[in-house]
Amino acid sequence: MASDMNVPWLIGGNFNVIWDEEEKFGGLPVSLNEVDDFRHCMNTCNLFDMGFNGSIYTWWNGRADEECVFKRLDRCFANFEFQKMMSGMEITHFSKIGSDHSPMLLSYNPDATPIKKSFRFLNFWVKHESFKQVVQENWKVDFHANPFVLFNYKLKQLKKALSTWSKATYGDIFMKIASLEEVVIAHEVQFELNPTHGNRERLQKVQADLFKFLALEE
Repeated sequence: MASDMNVPWLIGGNFNVIWDEEEKFGGLPVSLNEVDDFRHCMNTCNLFDMGFNGSIYTWWNGRADEECVFKRLDRCFANFEFQKMMSGMEITHFSKIGSDHSPMLLSYNPDATPIKKSFRFLNFWVKHESFKQVVQENWKVDFHANPFVLFNYKLKQLKKALSTWSKATYGDIFMKIASLEEVVIAHEVQFELNPTHGNRERLQKVQADLFKFLALEE
C-alpha cells in the first residue's frame, strides 16, 4: 500500500465528517474525536485538501430555526504527486438545488499557474486584545547576527505567526462571508414563510454576524 501512495492520488466525495469547527453552523457541539480521527487518517495518507470556490457549507439538513444545520461534508483530497502533475485543478461548490448536498465541479486548466498568496497586514488585527502579545512573543530571537539579518528574520517569523493567529482567531473572512450569506438567505426564506417573533430574532442574529464580518472585510 505504501508504494501505491507514491503515485498520483485524488479522492473526493461525501466524507460525512467536518475538518474543524468553522465548517459547521448550528446543531450539537462538534465531536473533536471524529475531527481528530479524520485528520489523522488524511495526514497518515499524505493527502491534502484541495480547497474550493463557493460556499463553505456543502450540506444542509433542510430545516430552519434552531434545528437548522449547515456542514461541509463534501471535499476533495490529493497527494503531492497529483498536485504536482495537475496543479491547475479547481473545485467549485454549486447551489443546493434538488438535493441536500452541493454539487462539486472539478475543472482542470493546464495553463493555470499556482497562485502564491502574499502576506497582507489587516488593520483590524491591532484592535484584538491578543495582538500585542503575538507580536511580542514572535519578535524575539535567540541568536546574534547583523542587525539587518535579525530584522529580516523577525519579520518573516512574525508574518508566519500572524497568519496562523489570524486564521485561528478570525478564520477566512471572505469564505466566512460567503457562508453566512447562505445562512442569512435560509433564515430570510423561513421568516417569510412563518414571520414569528422567534424567526425574526434568529434572522437578526445571523444578519448581525454577517454585518460584523462585512465590516472586517471593509
